[in-house]
Amino acid sequence: MRYCNLLRNISNWPLYLKVKFDLTRRDPLRFTTRRGVRIEVPRRLLQTFKEIFMDECYMKDLAFPLPENPTILDIGANAGYFSLFALSRFDGATVFSFEPIPANFRLLQRNRDLNPGLPWFCVPKAVAGQSGELILAFDGGDDFTTSATVMGGDSGQKDRIRVPAVTIPEILDEHGLKRCDLLKMDCEGAEYGILYHCPPDVLARIDRIAMEVHGGPGADQNIDSLEAFLQKEGFATRQRPVGMLSAWRGEKSDG
Repeated sequence: MRYCNLLRNISNWPLYLKVKFDLTRRDPLRFTTRRGVRIEVPRRLLQTFKEIFMDECYMKDLAFPLPENPTILDIGANAGYFSLFALSRFDGATVFSFEPIPANFRLLQRNRDLNPGLPWFCVPKAVAGQSGELILAFDGGDDFTTSATVMGGDSGQKDRIRVPAVTIPEILDEHGLKRCDLLKMDCEGAEYGILYHCPPDVLARIDRIAMEVHGGPGADQNIDSLEAFLQKEGFATRQRPVGMLSAWRGEKSDG
């Protein structure tokens, strides 16, 4: 299935095989989707690219169609690969991507600049349960990081950074969004504060959620507690291995 997805999503798919069989030393790699969306992938982030475009890890229970011109929030966008996937997969999609780590945001912006004209808004902020400032733990020695976290004490990350933070209600209000058709989250522990502090009337405006859940020290900071919370708020849910959780309202997918 991975290679079927590669062929379905990527027009210059032979480049991936060249990398796999060590037939090219190119770095960064430049992929193009079937719809002409361009993607820059440093070799260090190839695994992340594979998870999104080949494993389609966020799509396991979201295969049923989104509405026309969907609004998508990408929280913890990193280099923007899920945003690029969504812009290529969903007709008329508008994507808002949030990434607070400066090194990651530079690559996110680079991918944005490779695709002028797309309805893609990149915001150098974290998303949290409360607005203001957030302290993230991360490894400042890395050019890119996929593991910046609010759980500094137990993360093993040696560096700290203060970043501006906004809430989901603020995002919807600031951008005049009546609904969010898909909320994607990979925010290394911030998901609990984001969702637990989101007012019920705002959660009711979110139709689908696809997230990677990261366990924390609190009694309610685990995937089972988060799933129970979402069910209480009217979502149907499904867990997948390695901490993936999907939630949706209305029609259930057959996957």
